[in-house]
Amino acid sequence: MANVTMYCTGVCPYCTMAEKLLNKKGVTEINKIRIDVEAGRKEEMMERTGRRTVPQIYIDDFHVGGFDDLSALDMEGKLEPLLTK
Repeated sequence: MANVTMYCTGVCPYCTMAEKLLNKKGVTEINKIRIDVEAGRKEEMMERTGRRTVPQIYIDDFHVGGFDDLSALDMEGKLEPLLTK
């Protein structure tokens, strides 16, 4: 199973939906980076992704984007191959 990292906050409904979708696809461990409680992590996320909103999801070194991007990959049948490569 691929390594999944997600920049998130504690009150983000899209983060929760992303986690549920990933769990449904068999992901049991997500490296969560809480930008709301970990100093400097929001700046790190913005520099790394070019985006300001959460979630920002990485599967291994591939930047998926946010929940909408994750959901679109799933609908296109491209999410599972990324997770199982």
